Amino acid sequence: MPDDSSKDWLEQAWADREERLYTTLFRSLGPGIYPLDADIFTQLFRQDTVDPRWLFHGVFECPPARDRASWLYVSSGLSNAWDADFPDPNSSSGLGCEFVLQCKQQSQWALTLMRRMVAFQILLSCGRFPGKPLLSLWDRIPLRSPIDGKTSNLTWALITPAIGFEGIQQIASGKFEFLQFVGVTEKEANYAREQGGDKLLALLIERDAAPIIDPERESTCG
Repeated sequence: MPDDSSKDWLEQAWADREERLYTTLFRSLGPGIYPLDADIFTQLFRQDTVDPRWLFHGVFECPPARDRASWLYVSSGLSNAWDADFPDPNSSSGLGCEFVLQCKQQSQWALTLMRRMVAFQILLSCGRFPGKPLLSLWDRIPLRSPIDGKTSNLTWALITPAIGFEGIQQIASGKFEFLQFVGVTEKEANYAREQGGDKLLALLIERDAAPIIDPERESTCG
């Protein structure tokens, strides 16, 4: 946990991300952040203890903007430099990433999925799943149910570059990148396994199936 001497710069970096960078990139951040709660860790992930810092992470629900037709969900907190003794603009800030997801409509499933993925990344970073690395580019994540919790054929998530928000992002405490979740079918996940996630993403973009998630779409792979 940061001591009192680091509190001011950590909060300033936090504000720099949300008040400057996020509003520049995403315009409106909606009604406010949807923070993680202890139940995500204790009930969903069966954790016995919860670090209070974990509950300062959350997700913003950003409505469409003049240059974006989608609803956009973006995490905040993974790039907090909790363990740094001082700000270093040239290093990775926190875990060096934040998550993004886009969908056609305002969707509770999108908010739920993002909050769960943020919690999972936190637990991975703390070694709560020994031997498992952090979620990273081109990872395929089995959702074990339809992405919308209903009848969608999308039962996997592929982590891709955040299209339109690519590259290194700079905040006061260091650097990070956005990683985007794209929903894919079982057949598409197999295609990515055989051909590579970048090849699948190109196919999805060609078929207008990415980066915006449509839970009702059919598979792009036969």
